[in-house]
Amino acid sequence: MRNFSESVSVGAAGILPGACMSIVLASSSPRRKKLLEQLGFTLTIDPSSVEEVFDETLEPSIMARNLASLKAEEVARRHPSQIVLGADTIVVLDGLMLAKPTDAEDAKSMLRLLSGRSHQVWTGVSLIRQSSSTHVSFAECTEVQFAALSDHEIDAYVATGSPLDKAGAYGIQDDWGAVFISGIGGDYYNVVGLPLHALYRNLLKFA
Repeated sequence: MRNFSESVSVGAAGILPGACMSIVLASSSPRRKKLLEQLGFTLTIDPSSVEEVFDETLEPSIMARNLASLKAEEVARRHPSQIVLGADTIVVLDGLMLAKPTDAEDAKSMLRLLSGRSHQVWTGVSLIRQSSSTHVSFAECTEVQFAALSDHEIDAYVATGSPLDKAGAYGIQDDWGAVFISGIGGDYYNVVGLPLHALYRNLLKFA
């Protein structure tokens, strides 16, 4: 009997054209890697060295798409015949963009801001295949509701070190950050790091 992961891989391979099943991921994110692998993609990991600099004058959707495109464009020069995927996730609270925290105190500060409030998670995605001059970019938004957090909960969570490499200083998928979220509106996987439904629809354009 096949296990679940094997069944998903076979299903994905039958849905997408073969040319779309191999992707160069311009990111070292283990979460994005895991999402793509669970769908059966053959991956090459080649992280971009583009610095994530925020321009507060831009809308979050544009900012996320721009950063994703810069990452994909840099890596695509090394893999001109393959589909290269760049992505960037931004947490937005009342117009304030929250990137990855710089240190533990910054992480605590972000979590205090998010506590008991609703915020948006924007993920920008860029897909490029240079050999066919194909470039598609898009952004997806998910609304996330945080429960009220005590100082003890914030301190204990930050002490694990997990929030330090995540936009907004929390993760929804694989650590204690999940228990702080009381509800979401939109694509769950977008909060993890890749909006899988939108990604699938846009990969069809490379067939």
